[in-house]
Amino acid sequence: MYNQLNLGDTYDLVCPSEYMIMKLMAENRLEPYSEAFYDKNNAYNYYVNNVSPYIYQVMNENEINGEQWSKYAAGYMWGITGVLYNPEKVTQEEAATWRIFENQKFRRRVALKDNVRDSYFAALGILKADALTAKAFQDAPDYEKRLADEMNDTDRTTIDQAQELLERLMDNIYSLETDSGKADMVTGKIVADYQWSGDAVYAMDQADEDGLELRYSVPREGANLWFDGWVMLKEGIAENTQRKQAAEAFVNFMSRPDNAVRNMYYIGYTSSIAGTADDDTVFEYANWCYGAEDSETDTISYPLGYFFGGSADGDYTITASAEQADRQLYAQYPSQEVLKRTVVMRYFDEDTSKAINRMWINVRCFDIRDVPMLAWLAVLAVFLLLIRKIYVKAA
Repeated sequence: MYNQLNLGDTYDLVCPSEYMIMKLMAENRLEPYSEAFYDKNNAYNYYVNNVSPYIYQVMNENEINGEQWSKYAAGYMWGITGVLYNPEKVTQEEAATWRIFENQKFRRRVALKDNVRDSYFAALGILKADALTAKAFQDAPDYEKRLADEMNDTDRTTIDQAQELLERLMDNIYSLETDSGKADMVTGKIVADYQWSGDAVYAMDQADEDGLELRYSVPREGANLWFDGWVMLKEGIAENTQRKQAAEAFVNFMSRPDNAVRNMYYIGYTSSIAGTADDDTVFEYANWCYGAEDSETDTISYPLGYFFGGSADGDYTITASAEQADRQLYAQYPSQEVLKRTVVMRYFDEDTSKAINRMWINVRCFDIRDVPMLAWLAVLAVFLLLIRKIYVKAA
């Protein structure tokens, strides 16, 4: 999308992920939402009246250059990253760490993302595993801030260490994948996969139809908290009030609780929309999906008050099958305990982007610095021979 914009394509409204929202904000390319869009007294402002208080808080607390995300972005879908795994082949303990991707027990049976940001994040989780899981670190009063700093470490030494690790992992993983991991899990080609929560839900649903149970784990070292959000582009809106009004109206239409449910049903991801006490469509949908049957006895209470605007352990609690503690419900609506160890991946500035992308090219292809001198001499000899033949022929 970013490349398309730089090539001259023009859009009024796009829906990128959080790091791209940050990048576009930093480059002053976004049109701010109007004050009227956030007027809760307007019944047609479905977004501000129905967005989850948790999502709204995150959008307000995160800033770029002193400006809140919420000034320029309206939440669409959200989730976390983790490990989708086959419990017949992988234990819960083995799946509870990013180190599963270097575990020789699963050589050629695990997959990482063909995405520099996600695979770099997993590499940091492995490199810093001992420090991140130390009791003193996790009990620190500023744990969440320190975790965010560690999992957004782009020091040149750290990038080099991540490259070395990822190059080793390439010998242990089955593939770098973007979309094929879901099918590979269901068919049994792999037993564990780095997966976004929504795709994990989709894969678990597909596996259930085939009589195969898959589960989802959030590594103890920390995981990525991601968001997709609607943003208006200055070049598209071009100071046209009608275009801006139409874009905001579309976002509000997509934020209507019944439309949010339709979206979630179709794509498997989790909407930023929670609804209200007067319109609990979204909660009732979650309860319909994951609530236990009356005849079930092995159940758990799964509180979702943090997301839907109730108390932490009272309102908006789903009585679910015990298996949902690490399956679809857990993936779609992580517990508050899990969310404490999730962090937003920050965007890379220009210099960092170059360093990270160079690292990724070396991982995906090869590191040109590792080519031995003899190989370079052989290439030079062949080149000189070709030049000589061309010269002789011309003479």
